[in-house]
Amino acid sequence: MIIKHLTVGSIGTNCYLLEDEAAGLCAAVDPGGSAQEILSALAADGVSLSMILLTHGHFDHTGAVAALREAYPGVKVYLHPADRAMLGTPVMPAIGETVDYGEGDTLSFGPLTLRVLHTPGHTPGGVCLDTGEVLFTGDTLFQGSMGRTDLGGGSYEELMASLKKLGSLPGDRQVCPGHMGLTTLEAERKSNYYLMEAMAP
Repeated sequence: MIIKHLTVGSIGTNCYLLEDEAAGLCAAVDPGGSAQEILSALAADGVSLSMILLTHGHFDHTGAVAALREAYPGVKVYLHPADRAMLGTPVMPAIGETVDYGEGDTLSFGPLTLRVLHTPGHTPGGVCLDTGEVLFTGDTLFQGSMGRTDLGGGSYEELMASLKKLGSLPGDRQVCPGHMGLTTLEAERKSNYYLMEAMAP
């Protein structure tokens, strides 16, 4: 199993390709644009797209979904139901039918088990995906920062509660955020003002 990182779309969204080389399959986290680049990466690596995992519904995380579905008509697209209201709006173009997932759900992909953590605040249906070693945080937690709360459905209080949930996870994780650089959960516990505020007694 390898995890590839692509920077896609007009505002530099991090898309992650989880490639199960043995099975020849891939799960894509937040394919926010640059569909042809993603398709070329899949072809070069000899893997087929089997699922798309969305951390939330904003266009910069969903922009390539429609094109990827054309290339892989049977692919399942997972989205928290609280973000379905965005479908077909300017912030989230229509992407077709989605499969609900939410707090406590698990998805198996090759040797990985991804646990869904509902982390609202940036959007009502924001989620993070936790493998126990790697944490895909979407626009909840960034390196040294956190997601915006001034967009529709955003809430500073909810995002702080979500950050506390992440900060309270046992041990360390590689943090793969929706924008900016990769980091670790322990580094953010020690240096991220927002996470430290959320964790304060």
